[in-house]
Amino acid sequence: MNSKKSDFGLIGLAVMGQNLVLNVESRGFQVSVYNRTVDKTNEFIAANPGKQLVGCDTLEAFVQSLASPRKIQIMVKAGAPVDQVIEQLIPLLDQDDIIIDGGNSLYTDTERRDAYLADKGLRFIGAGVSGGEEGARKGPAIMPGGPASTWEVMKPIFESIAAKVDGQPCVVHIGPGGAGHYVKMIHNGIEYGDMQLICEAYSLFKAAGFTTDEMAAIFNEWNEGALQSYLIQITGKALEQRDPETGQPLVDLILDKAGQKGTGQWTQLNAAENAVVIGTINAAVEARVLSSQKKQRVAASEHLQGPVADLSAAKKNLVAKVHDALYASKVISYTQGFDLIKTMGEKKQWNLDFGGIASIWRGGCIIRARFLNHITDAYRTDPALVNLMLAPFFKDVLNNAQQNWREVVALAVGHGIPVPAFSSSLSYYDSYRSHRLSANLLQAQRDFFGAHTYERTDKPEGQFFHTEWPEVIG
Repeated sequence: MNSKKSDFGLIGLAVMGQNLVLNVESRGFQVSVYNRTVDKTNEFIAANPGKQLVGCDTLEAFVQSLASPRKIQIMVKAGAPVDQVIEQLIPLLDQDDIIIDGGNSLYTDTERRDAYLADKGLRFIGAGVSGGEEGARKGPAIMPGGPASTWEVMKPIFESIAAKVDGQPCVVHIGPGGAGHYVKMIHNGIEYGDMQLICEAYSLFKAAGFTTDEMAAIFNEWNEGALQSYLIQITGKALEQRDPETGQPLVDLILDKAGQKGTGQWTQLNAAENAVVIGTINAAVEARVLSSQKKQRVAASEHLQGPVADLSAAKKNLVAKVHDALYASKVISYTQGFDLIKTMGEKKQWNLDFGGIASIWRGGCIIRARFLNHITDAYRTDPALVNLMLAPFFKDVLNNAQQNWREVVALAVGHGIPVPAFSSSLSYYDSYRSHRLSANLLQAQRDFFGAHTYERTDKPEGQFFHTEWPEVIG
């Protein structure tokens, strides 16, 4: 075995783990690797000859191969498997060694592990890593939490492997404890919203009679403008793809049942716990759930009536209108995500840098997009910004897009085309900008049946009143 101690170690050689190892090694670091299945370790080493890689058959040999303080990243399935690996590592490590969980762990698990390992004199980082296998190999966005002192130890490696935008690495220290994994969770929630909005644009184009090639051209063109993003880019490429077996557009042969791994649902639950509105993300998660009910949908289609979904008459003017609806709704998705991050950051006293978070999402990650530059600018101009919609740039975007946005939602509803994320985003915009909502009637109802009291418009704020309502039950 190589007598030189490795700079970094990684446990778990699935696709993400392998690509991260090759990324770290390509930056000049020697990397030790361990996988529960020894054959996988041997195959990985054999497939990458001449590289600074050390394959280890046992966890003991793996730990001994690392320079102190040891820096060990775990890339295994979230949940119990992470805890199991940590328990196996603890007796083998020395004080101040660092364990990094780079998977999609729930932030509360990260907080628990952080406290547990700190009591044992070990350091822990919960690091959100976004970008898929391509990002892992070429440069992901990384969202590390944990103590600032531990970040300083890991900074050279993390900054070297992260994606770069304008020369700046797409990684910053997010905050203590579970802050890194929390921000990654919200990133994934925003990702759900982004993807659903794009799918709704696709549904509208399909109902208007655009061919798959025409739709691909639209998305490719959009990727050259204000909507430029990784998700718009891959949408254009996906629509261009032909099935080699049939010659048909591949997307037309893919079953309309969406999967999910749970981070969107975690975001929903967290928003409910903190009373933050994330309707666009909720609509996206629920759209995936409904899509999975394929058999029920097919059966219901034989019984439940709706209009003919034909937007062909609107085809000529539809592209510009859908562009505006998509852009405005995308702003809402990010607005809601940052509102939730802000609320949780204040609750946990994480002292989050919203401009810094937006800046690292500009490259490497799945939601990377041109307009993140404007989000970065908005929060750096006004770190106390109450709501992203009120930043001058986004206020103008929404004001200019709102009419087309409304027309797109109205067209979809009139033709029976489900656009839950578009419509929810518009409802959020209209509710937030409303000087007066119908909640006055709601408060009357609550006081009527439950004596919950209400405030009055003609009395000082903070004074509560109750009315003796008439009896309605005999």
